[in-house]
Amino acid sequence: MKEYTRSQLALRNGSDREEIWCAYKGIIYDVKKSRLWRNGKHYEHWAGQDLTDELNDAPHNENVFDKFEVVGRLVN
Repeated sequence: MKEYTRSQLALRNGSDREEIWCAYKGIIYDVKKSRLWRNGKHYEHWAGQDLTDELNDAPHNENVFDKFEVVGRLVN
């Protein structure tokens, strides 16, 4: 699996590139096909970030990531 740093993930925020990626528990997902992530925003959340700590505040559980393509692993 390809590895990406936090800086590389931050570039995939939907503003400068077509890529809209988010990380959860060390796995990076491509969320651009979701209408809820248009322009890299999802309510008060932004793409290009690790959302692991923010999921507790979401109205859904981690299974939401099952429908998205895995693009890589987040490394430090």
